[in-house]
Amino acid sequence: MDIKILHSWLLDFLDTKAKPKDIAKYLSLCGPSVERVNKFGNDFVYDIEITTNRIDSASVYGIAREASAILPKFGIPAKLKNNKSENRYRFVKKVRYLDAIVDSSLCSRFTAVLIKNVKINDSPKWMQQRLDAAGIRSINNIVDISNYIMIALGQPAHTFDYDKIRGAKMTLRKSKKGEQITTLDSKTFILPDGGIVIEDGEKRLVDLAGIMGGSLSAVDENTKNVLLFVQTYNPVVIRKTSMQLAQRTQAATIFEKGTDEENVKDAILYGIKLFKDLTKGIAENEIIDIYPNPYKTKKIITDLTFIQKRLGISVSKKEISETLISLGFENEWKDNLLSVYIPSFRSKDFEIEEDVLEEVARIYGYHNMPSKIMDGNIPDEPPEKQFGFETLVKNLLRGWGGVEIYTLSLTSKENVSEGALKLKNPLGSDRQFLRTSLMPSLLIAANENLGTFDNFHLFEMSNVYLPIKNNLPIEKLMLAGILEGYSYREAKGIVEGFLETLRINVSTQQEESKGFAAGKSLGIYSKETYLGKFGVTEKPSLMYYEFDLETLQKVTEKVRFKNIPKYPPQIEDITLVIPAGTFIGRVVQSIEPVSKLISKVDLIDIHQEFYTFRIYYQDPNKTLTDKEVESIHDKILTNLSKKFGIKLKN
Repeated sequence: MDIKILHSWLLDFLDTKAKPKDIAKYLSLCGPSVERVNKFGNDFVYDIEITTNRIDSASVYGIAREASAILPKFGIPAKLKNNKSENRYRFVKKVRYLDAIVDSSLCSRFTAVLIKNVKINDSPKWMQQRLDAAGIRSINNIVDISNYIMIALGQPAHTFDYDKIRGAKMTLRKSKKGEQITTLDSKTFILPDGGIVIEDGEKRLVDLAGIMGGSLSAVDENTKNVLLFVQTYNPVVIRKTSMQLAQRTQAATIFEKGTDEENVKDAILYGIKLFKDLTKGIAENEIIDIYPNPYKTKKIITDLTFIQKRLGISVSKKEISETLISLGFENEWKDNLLSVYIPSFRSKDFEIEEDVLEEVARIYGYHNMPSKIMDGNIPDEPPEKQFGFETLVKNLLRGWGGVEIYTLSLTSKENVSEGALKLKNPLGSDRQFLRTSLMPSLLIAANENLGTFDNFHLFEMSNVYLPIKNNLPIEKLMLAGILEGYSYREAKGIVEGFLETLRINVSTQQEESKGFAAGKSLGIYSKETYLGKFGVTEKPSLMYYEFDLETLQKVTEKVRFKNIPKYPPQIEDITLVIPAGTFIGRVVQSIEPVSKLISKVDLIDIHQEFYTFRIYYQDPNKTLTDKEVESIHDKILTNLSKKFGIKLKN
């Protein structure tokens, strides 16, 4: 996610005289990437990219905290300011002005405070300018305060008109499927099961929690008493609900990444101060704080050898400790063992000792680490030729009129085999499973193109996911194609020509296969190795082929050259009367073994039951005589007559 903050706002939390261009440069070297710095009136605005795992730095204070650790490494004095608000308030589980019932599995920390007698007005210019630079439109001082807290501290906040909350009661619970709520932007949503909502004492929904407030409790020009509301929510639930409703807000984007429960206290105190200064409102002394499972500091243990070996440099214990302390990590050494205590704002992304190593490395500076050119000779050719073979196959199929397509790997239940991997959070019923065959995807693509072209040949090279019980599926790269507007022989000829160009000698066997018309599918083999299948689909005009790409590559023969024969072949065309139902492939396979002097057999013409074959007779040592050819010719006819009842056309 990206955030935009003003330089002057950053200086509210960071004590430094560094120029904006230097802050941008050094932050980008060791921390969040500053994409650009632009002039903004008399100020400068930073456009900063925040990686998903570092939501702690998605705020003005978070950037100041990073800068206070990074800038001194480059000789620029910088120190994080202590901006703690006064804390004369009591955080208690129950208050007299609000009855709160909270599902702690949805909301890990719930805080709220009543602020009375607020005066609604325009926000001061400095606040408007800061929000404008952050991409947020100023509304009024009350609404602006909640947005200001979010950008300043990275903690979303919300304001309710307290007098609109019937019965001074809030129940935070899961939404029920079919419930409706109208949000502040006047949109009405039918809620899914399991979202987070807040209802008042009359069971009216007043908040779509973590995403957007409800219109029933909205602050308006008549508001006198405000309930300032700061919480943390279950990030998974917020993400799921936001995506289901297609309602993406900045608050939801922050909450779905997991916010810091300990930051809630600072945020609500900061908000109280802003209300006091900007609205003249008076806050109650007691703040409701429902926090059943307070953060317990995590500890990660590592050692000096681990850090130095993986960094490839000799860095002292003192330097490691100072680096970690500057980032908010308390730590202690015991001989060469280092115990690092994880602050709450980094608890979501700190799990293993490699995380400690990463922090030391980035502050030390990746650019400061020694670099070394890789040793060894460059191989003459890469050991892995998979990509080259894939390119060859695609180019060959394009030469046979094929058009490559890309389809989604997700499909519906009826299109997969038993045990296929199902997504936990699918976008729809037609995208629930990882596909186990390319056939359904290509059939859909073909149906979408029917009527648009007289004929077409579509192919795809992509993974299928073959299920394994109690384990992840096998990813297998497959090649499949579908043809429309071709005769059966034309389509089969394309497949055979493609395989022949790959120098694969194949045979076929009639085999029944799912998705093909009965009796109209073939298994394709290279000797005993199964390569794939071809046939007519259940929609008769469409013909489909499919191959395991890895197997194709294994059986592809290397190029072998042989001398051009010294003696020319004798060529004969014979027209045979072949009974209906006879497989022509078997006829060809029966002609070739009759004699070693038969070098090639081609089917060149068909008319009704008459089939014309061109037979090449050739001896590498001499020119064959007519008598020798006639002898072989007679053997061919005798063999075909016995096997198939085939006769020579008169």
